[in-house]
Amino acid sequence: MVDDQPIIGEAVRRMFLGVDGIAFHYCRDPAAALAMASEIEPTVVLLDLVMPGIDGLELLRRFRHEERFHDLPIIVLSTKEEAAVKAEAFSLGASDYLVKLPDRVEMLARVRHHSRGHTALRERNEAFEALRASRQVLANDLASAAQYVRSLLPPPAVLPGVKIDWRFIPSADLGGDAFGYHLLDEDHVAIYLLDVCGHGVGAALLSVSALNAVRSETLPNVDFHAPGAVLAALNRAFRMERQNDMFFTIWYGVYEISSRRLRWSGGGHPPALLLTGPTATGSHGGNANPQPTTALALESDGPLIGAVEGIAFETHDIAVPPRSTLYVFSDGAFEIGLKDGSMWTLSEFRTLLETPTPGGSQLLDTLVGHARQISSHQDFQDDFSIVEIEFS
Repeated sequence: MVDDQPIIGEAVRRMFLGVDGIAFHYCRDPAAALAMASEIEPTVVLLDLVMPGIDGLELLRRFRHEERFHDLPIIVLSTKEEAAVKAEAFSLGASDYLVKLPDRVEMLARVRHHSRGHTALRERNEAFEALRASRQVLANDLASAAQYVRSLLPPPAVLPGVKIDWRFIPSADLGGDAFGYHLLDEDHVAIYLLDVCGHGVGAALLSVSALNAVRSETLPNVDFHAPGAVLAALNRAFRMERQNDMFFTIWYGVYEISSRRLRWSGGGHPPALLLTGPTATGSHGGNANPQPTTALALESDGPLIGAVEGIAFETHDIAVPPRSTLYVFSDGAFEIGLKDGSMWTLSEFRTLLETPTPGGSQLLDTLVGHARQISSHQDFQDDFSIVEIEFS
């Protein structure tokens, strides 16, 4: 309570005497009120208006000017009953107005009401701050995990018979995408991209584990030249009941350089697209009048990895024409929420790949730019991953 008359302060103190849950503090000097409030952190202030030096309205202004007291309940307790005075007090931020001295029951009821409201507001703000801090920690963890996943991805490369480039944009919540490529021997190049269900650090860790198993060729008793056998081995090694019920999709292919044949197998993954035609390279030829290309879908018709035990995975085979380009991608590259509430489709994604881009612009950058332009969100809602393999 801030009041220059000790007799009033004593009268109010006696109103609260013996009442559980209320601690009464009295300040006679209005100039010391802000400092005292900072020290004791009250849940309610009772404020007189007529005081020497600093009157109550000026003190009310000073309280509301301080950010830490912006929401503090302030009940004016004054002898003034004029409507204009009350209106001015409320315009300056008073929470309530009582003509002194009110009945004890009313005084207690008003103080308890405002105190409970302020306590609830404090608790809510503390909860929001804790949630904000927790989200920041999670965001930092996701950013670190995304950086770690990116560090494991191979750099764009020129290997015998192929030139490989890629784009990887992790979603805000970090999906489970990972990919790679490497020489199995001097005549075979392995290419693979996988996508773990769900988001977060757990999905990223599973994708890294599966990626390492393929990249390091550590799956037991497996010929990594045989795509179907590789997927069957992954299905045995990564049973979803041992991976917190997480599974993943994958497309795995092996290109034989000497014969120009591509063998592949897929488990629940979007089909890879093989572009053939006069301008099928990743830059779409750099031709002033590029001709249309044709995208052939290399289907991924096997089951999800880890979902069903004892499943065989079929290996497919195709001849690769010269100057063809293969695109292997996750569903995050085309399942993009549009601004009208619909979803971009694989068919529309495929059409964009087949559309010639004059001037030699890079198709990967065109895809990313288009996805950002049509998306209803500032950040991608799923990992955007695509690998481009240009065949000589």
